[in-house]
Amino acid sequence: MTSAPIVVHPPLGSGGRRVSARGQILGLAHSDADVVEFLRRTGLEDADILLDDPAWVKWKGGRAHFYEAA
Repeated sequence: MTSAPIVVHPPLGSGGRRVSARGQILGLAHSDADVVEFLRRTGLEDADILLDDPAWVKWKGGRAHFYEAA
């Protein structure tokens, strides 16, 4: 895998982060639980253990697991 298929984008000015998988927007997350739910809806049942795996998830802009307004 050359790049992580899941991207958690930078925090928005209003709070939350967009989450995408292979270029498709999955939703706006306000917590890790939201990200996990989006990924489970795509069929990744063990999504909670993937959040800190850089082969699966790329956290862009800001700290990982941080969702407050930029």
